[in-house]
Amino acid sequence: MKIRRVEYTRYIGPRILATLIDYAIYFALFYLYISTFGQKTDAGSYEVNGLLVWPIPIFWFLYFVVLETYNQATPGHDICKLVVVKTSGEKIGLADAFKRRLIDPIDIFIYGIPALICICNTPKYQRLGDLFADTVVVKKSDFTETEVIF
Repeated sequence: MKIRRVEYTRYIGPRILATLIDYAIYFALFYLYISTFGQKTDAGSYEVNGLLVWPIPIFWFLYFVVLETYNQATPGHDICKLVVVKTSGEKIGLADAFKRRLIDPIDIFIYGIPALICICNTPKYQRLGDLFADTVVVKKSDFTETEVIF
């Protein structure tokens, strides 16, 4: 039997960079989609209506939730060599990734202050989304596996 142990570290810089990379990719594709498939308004901007709105949340779900579930990381996290795991060190499931990302608006869109406060004041350096989903963000090198033989 193998026991997986995780070493917890803040990684504030890489986490901020990973988030910026991920949302830059998402918003660039979001902008490209709207400017390609949207209709021009009187103000000169573009908008999508009706069924054309659906690809935006579907892409968010695929990019953030599905990628994080199967790869343990989004492209931004991959670039920064970070992974998302359960606090026990196990891989996260689809529900964990969804719960984690559901809190992003609170964590990120107030300039990241709630996330920074949580990361600095929790023993496992978790943001609100991580606390809700019982996950942690670590580097792959933070794992140690010990084989126990009975």
